[in-house]
Amino acid sequence: MGERVYLRRPRLADAAAFTAAVKASRMLHGQWVQAPSSRARFATYVRLFAGRRSRDAHLATHVGLIVCRREDHALAGVLNFSEILRGALQSAFLGYYALAPHAGEGYMSEGLALAIRIAFGKLRLHRIEVNVQPGNKRSSSLVRRAGFRREGFSRRYAKIAGRWRDHVRWALLVEDWRLRRRRLRS
Repeated sequence: MGERVYLRRPRLADAAAFTAAVKASRMLHGQWVQAPSSRARFATYVRLFAGRRSRDAHLATHVGLIVCRREDHALAGVLNFSEILRGALQSAFLGYYALAPHAGEGYMSEGLALAIRIAFGKLRLHRIEVNVQPGNKRSSSLVRRAGFRREGFSRRYAKIAGRWRDHVRWALLVEDWRLRRRRLRS
C-alpha cells in the first residue's frame, strides 16, 4: 500500500475493466507492449501470473501485480515479474505498462517502488532485470528514477508486434536498493 496506489494480484473478475483499459491504451502501448486485450488472453495471463503457484514465494516463476488507485480502485497499470529463477541467480525479469487514462500521473513510479519491495522482500530476489526499447524514453526514465542501472544493449532481443526489437538492459540489485533506501531516509 502506497500513498496514492496499492498493488494486488489480477483476478478473473477484472477481465472487463482490464480489457477495456488495454483497448483504451492502444496508442499509449503502441510498439512497446502487447497486453492481453481479450477475455481469453486475460484468463491465460491470470492463470500464469496470479494462479496458485504464483502465491508461493519459493515456487513462483511468475508474479503479476495490478497498480490500483487508492481513491477509486481504478486500474492504473501492471507490473509482472517473470522467469523468476532460484538457486545461484535469485533473479527475475520485470515487465510493466501503464493504463489509460492514468498514464503520466506518477502511479507507475509509486507502484514500481512497491513492487521492488515485494521482489527483494517477499520473493527474496537478488536481481531484477528490465529490458526497454531504446525509443521508449518514458520507460527508461521510470527505471532510472527507481535506481536501476543501465547494463547493456541487446540487439533484436524480443519479438513485439511482429518485429524483433532492440532493447536496453537495466538491472537493480538488492544491495543497491538497500543502499539507496538508507540514503533516502537520511
